[in-house]
Amino acid sequence: MGETIITRIFLMILITFLAVSFIMPFIKKLAYHIGALDIPRDEEGHRHIHKKTTPKLGGLGMFLGFLFSYMIFGEHSSTMNSILIGSFIIVLTGIIDDIHSIKASVKFIGQLIAACVVTFYGGILLQDISAFGFYIDFGILAYPITIFFIVACVNCVNLIDGLDGLAGGISAIYYLTIGIIAAIMGKIGLDVTLTFIMFGATLGFLVHNFHPATIFAGDSGSMFMGFMIAVIALLGFKNVTLTSFIIPLLILAIPILDTLFAIIRRKLKGESFSTPDKSHIHHQFLNMHLSYRGAVLVIYAIQGLFAIASIVYVLRDRTLGYIIYAVLVIIILFLVLKTDVVFNHKEFEKRFNFLKK
Repeated sequence: MGETIITRIFLMILITFLAVSFIMPFIKKLAYHIGALDIPRDEEGHRHIHKKTTPKLGGLGMFLGFLFSYMIFGEHSSTMNSILIGSFIIVLTGIIDDIHSIKASVKFIGQLIAACVVTFYGGILLQDISAFGFYIDFGILAYPITIFFIVACVNCVNLIDGLDGLAGGISAIYYLTIGIIAAIMGKIGLDVTLTFIMFGATLGFLVHNFHPATIFAGDSGSMFMGFMIAVIALLGFKNVTLTSFIIPLLILAIPILDTLFAIIRRKLKGESFSTPDKSHIHHQFLNMHLSYRGAVLVIYAIQGLFAIASIVYVLRDRTLGYIIYAVLVIIILFLVLKTDVVFNHKEFEKRFNFLKK
């Protein structure tokens, strides 16, 4: 990788970081002015754990920093136009929800429209996969598969956004990992430009969002980060092997698993998927009496290990990558069995002990 490319990457990260860091205090004032605030509530199922009113427009600050850096480093194309339009729709939908809570179905429509823009207008598609000697061309199904993937990523990050610095930190780890893999492999394209711009944006946001947070991402932020994660992943594997398709998903393991666990947990309880609760992975670590920062840092560490395993697997030693993945699977299984992230583990242990007798 040439010195010019390294300098360009460094500037993309630094300029976006400074832009977002600088603009965020003004976003906080705007949030108070228009009522985009997270006010502490005691109702059952309220997911955020904080004790003071906090502005929620972090996503707007990240988006503006993203636009600023794009004007400096980006290149005009119909693909990029679709990403800009789609991200604007996502952020606008989130801002409306941050000001006045809207129905999950309305948010879903906004997500769907944004996904359709990049899929149909931008031509960003997951078209085919090759695996185990087989080649699968999705044909017309590439469109619904791609749309589903984008909407799923948006909601995965949205669901994990429950502690100061959590969604931003996980997203930053994802962007950095994808950037490292792509840069080392010499693939410097639109996806890498977006990756490092978003890495700088999330770092700038984390300056104000890490505990104790003075601003939250809000739906505008969590959905924007998830949307860009999906777009970057799709740009990186237009024609892919199954392995290269799975790698970005493994880097995003914690949000994906947390979403999967939430679906199973709520299904077992007979609840709607959109019903909020306090049984997410981050809540489980708090229940283990970890501090606020401690819970976030533990999740960072697990997510970081998934990222390291992915880098090792792609760039160096597949066997070592498999070993790290296996260790992480054991950790996740332990978490499932020793917490209430999927089911009431104490009740399960009682029933299991009864059966053993």
